[in-house]
Amino acid sequence: MNIPSNLKYTKDHEWVAIDGDVATVGITDFAQGELGDIVYVEVETLDETLDKDEVFGTVEAVKTVSDLFLPLSGEIIEFNDSLESEPEKVNSDPYGEGWMIKIKMSNQDEISELLDDAGYKELVGA
Repeated sequence: MNIPSNLKYTKDHEWVAIDGDVATVGITDFAQGELGDIVYVEVETLDETLDKDEVFGTVEAVKTVSDLFLPLSGEIIEFNDSLESEPEKVNSDPYGEGWMIKIKMSNQDEISELLDDAGYKELVGA
C-alpha cells in the first residue's frame, strides 16, 4: 500500500497536497483498493464554496457508490475532467493522474486537523 509522506490525509481516505493556498485532493491508494474498479467520478460542485467535511462529489465503483468529503473549506476551482472518460486513473495512479479536485482554501488553520502519513498508516493498520 502506497502512503506518500509528503501528503496529508483524512479519516475518510482522501489525500491532500498543499501548494500555497491551493489544495489538490484525491482518494488514497487504500480507498481505491477497497472500492475496486472505479467506473465513474462525479463532481457537481465546481466553482462552489463548501465547508470542510461537506460532500463534494461521489465515486462509483463496480460494487458501490461512495461520497467524497471535502478535507478543507474553500472554493472548488478545478476538476480533473480527464476522469470523465478515464475514471480508472483513480485506480492506476491515485496520487498522480487520478487526482480529483483543487480547492482554493479559505481556512488554512484546518490543515493542522489532517493526518500525516504516520497517522494515516495507523488508521488503516499499515
